[in-house]
Amino acid sequence: VTPHIFKAKDIKTAEAAKVIENIQRDINIALVNELCLIFGKTGLSTKDVLETAATKWNFHRYSPGLVGGHCIPVDPYYLVYKAKELGYHPQVILAGRAINDSMAKYVAEMTIKALNKVGKVIKGSKVLLMGLTYKENVADTRQTPAKDIIKELKEYGVDIYGYDPLLSDIEAEFGIRAVQNLKDVPKVNCIILAVAHGAFRGITLDQLKAIASVEPILIDIQGFFDREEAQGKGFYYNTL
Repeated sequence: VTPHIFKAKDIKTAEAAKVIENIQRDINIALVNELCLIFGKTGLSTKDVLETAATKWNFHRYSPGLVGGHCIPVDPYYLVYKAKELGYHPQVILAGRAINDSMAKYVAEMTIKALNKVGKVIKGSKVLLMGLTYKENVADTRQTPAKDIIKELKEYGVDIYGYDPLLSDIEAEFGIRAVQNLKDVPKVNCIILAVAHGAFRGITLDQLKAIASVEPILIDIQGFFDREEAQGKGFYYNTL
């Protein structure tokens, strides 16, 4: 591989370019997140719709999901601030941020509706949140959407357990009960797979079912497991 260094015109151009790289990704994810919110009301599978749309050669494929970290959720506000200083009020950038910021609450509401649908008493229900970092395979919790999911669920009186093999101090940082091994998890009513770490690749649906109560719920945010297989194992399954 031959290294290539592109020389920007000046430092301002370079900084602006970096900011819009992250803004573009934020907006693209926001679009599919909004489509996900719409399809969720129609009964359509967002995954199936995107797969079908991707048969068009120039369709740009993105997946719905939670947006966190120290770049994508933050950088848009740098440009927004500067634009407002110059007398311009950005609309698309802020709309994208609003949608992506709302997705953690949407996941929490999805969880509560699932618990209600299978007849569980919401207050005191046990929920296991797997994957607490802002994205897979990194031990970084800056701007992680997991904290917002936890905040929303706590308002309903849900008991939350956290499992993330990449983190060591879950209880102190997240204010939930930490588990070091899935075998240590009490019977939970719902499992939220928030971040699909590589360390989770060996976990099977049977292993998850073993730690779940009757009529278990699996909220599989990134579509890590196959829907039909999960439903065949007795899970109430939902995804973005």
